Amino acid sequence: MLRHLARKLRASGPVTVAEYMREALTNPGQGYYTRRGGVGESGDFITSPEISQVFGELIGIWYISEWMAMGKPNTFQLVELGPGRGTLTEDILRVFKQLSSVLSKCDVSVHLVEVSPKLSEIQAVMLTGRKVQPNPEDESAYMKGISKTGIPIFWYRDIQDVPSGYSFYLAHEFFDALPIHKFQRTEKGWREVLVDIDPEVPGQLRFVLSPSRTPATQNFIQPEETRDHVEVCPEAGVIVQRLASRIEKDGGAALVADYGHDGTKTDTFRGFRNHKLHDVLSAPGTADLTADVDFSYLRKMAQGKTATLGPIKQREFLKNMGIDLRLQVLLQNSGDTATREQLLHSYDMLMNPDKMGDCFNFFALLPHHRLVHPDKKDKPKSKSPLPPVAGFNELLLK
Repeated sequence: MLRHLARKLRASGPVTVAEYMREALTNPGQGYYTRRGGVGESGDFITSPEISQVFGELIGIWYISEWMAMGKPNTFQLVELGPGRGTLTEDILRVFKQLSSVLSKCDVSVHLVEVSPKLSEIQAVMLTGRKVQPNPEDESAYMKGISKTGIPIFWYRDIQDVPSGYSFYLAHEFFDALPIHKFQRTEKGWREVLVDIDPEVPGQLRFVLSPSRTPATQNFIQPEETRDHVEVCPEAGVIVQRLASRIEKDGGAALVADYGHDGTKTDTFRGFRNHKLHDVLSAPGTADLTADVDFSYLRKMAQGKTATLGPIKQREFLKNMGIDLRLQVLLQNSGDTATREQLLHSYDMLMNPDKMGDCFNFFALLPHHRLVHPDKKDKPKSKSPLPPVAGFNELLLK
């Protein structure tokens, strides 16, 4: 991969950080995700669903809770962007099975947006036990199957291929891996950070500043920006616009869980390899590259088509969803010390502010009518109050 990049840089000059990330992560032959996709204990990073089934169960409950609050529509598409190994979807489907009496009159289907052939195979094994078939070329899904719990599952390469309709979207640690542009404020104004070959050290890459403003600098830096270093992910903006348009038109909601900030952080671009931080410019294609999600940018890109909630810290969201009660039940039902220790360790990883509790955030897109009655202005007392949105409000036990 380094040789391929070096040739490209020699031929056409420095590239944007976004282009470098795209090559390193999704190059068809040597990209990190297309070739490896290292999720889990043996990979390069561990995600919340890999740590504890409770995480996925509570997310499943969030979707059912929102579906009920919106009047129990008779169809329910669960659409996950970048589903990893499929662990989160499996945990959600287990909840759907346990609450099948609630969903009995609803037509539930699962739609996974996955570009990696390797990961889609792993997902198929986990969710269907290999019972999948490739789809004909003329159909938008490239693969389909039936989950172990009897729910149809479809695989797509792009969110635009997912059929329109009442849908709940899930993006867990999805936006952080999308390519970012990096910008630096200088005495001459904003300049874009680029990746180039290091003329001093053969076979090594380095960051350089663009000599003048680039198109991205003109398009993505807001006039009111106060930071000296800014990261922008245009692809995330486009996806949020699509999600907001779909939710406005067809109903549903989107839940985003990721590490990020609300427009305050500067340089968050980093690499992970074997669970350790890795130099982003060293051995491209062998490490996961990631940057914190700027939730203030996502909110702006929803363009008012939907309401937004959050970001709220993971530990607050899970506490509001009842993780403490769920943990107590699991501890009471576990027969051996090893299981109990594992449960407590998982809980600590998810909730401890120094681990995942504070660095991960939850953010939601919801139809405006979910938060405010359409006719509230005219007849303030005519309607019963809207149920609170689970996870984003304190859990009140009656």
